[in-house]
Amino acid sequence: MRTLTAALLSSVLLFGCQMQQEKPTSAQIEVTGMKAKQEADAHAERKLIAWSEQNLPVAQRELAILYQSRPEQRADALKLFEQAARGGDVEAAFQLGEMLRIGVLGVPAAPAAAAPWYALAAQHQHARAALALGLMVRNGNGVPRDTARAARLLTQAAELGNAHAMFLLSNIYREGDGVAQDTVKARSWLEEAAEHEYPPALQELAMTVQLGDALSARDERRAGELMKEASEHRRNNWNRF
Repeated sequence: MRTLTAALLSSVLLFGCQMQQEKPTSAQIEVTGMKAKQEADAHAERKLIAWSEQNLPVAQRELAILYQSRPEQRADALKLFEQAARGGDVEAAFQLGEMLRIGVLGVPAAPAAAAPWYALAAQHQHARAALALGLMVRNGNGVPRDTARAARLLTQAAELGNAHAMFLLSNIYREGDGVAQDTVKARSWLEEAAEHEYPPALQELAMTVQLGDALSARDERRAGELMKEASEHRRNNWNRF
């Protein structure tokens, strides 16, 4: 972490002394992190720095999130995420994976280095980490391509409630990509993704029921409702990881 100015260091030490007696809860740290980021609250930022110096993983993660928005401090963010992840913070492990996989100004993309952090978070039931790693494994991005492992990871993410993973699984089972082909499972995951209001799933299901297939009769009314719902959610920018 870059050298703090004398004034800031004095403030941090003062806060550190004041807070040695009180160990904040994770919720308190996260609220302070929100204030520091959303309101540019310098007082809240000093609290985060002091708590981070006490090796509190949640504080290290929240300070890293704050530093991510500042190009000149992204290297510091990377270090803080790693410290927090090594301290047991699952969200920090995921965020570290994201920074390494995508890369940002000051932090070059390194998908191979991202994979172990995603794996760590996925082991602790982090749905988006399982999804991200599943996509990397499916595409051979920084790791060996393995469609069977990708299917397992995407199944984990789907079972944890991730609609994107559900939609991908519907295609995987339809095509038999890394799993035994199963049109019933494919349709089940497609319906599940649509229930979670995932626009691509809503659209694909709409086209399916509009034409009808071996699993369901043609249903123009439902197709129209599904297409309308898909359009509404797309306008709300739902389509994301």
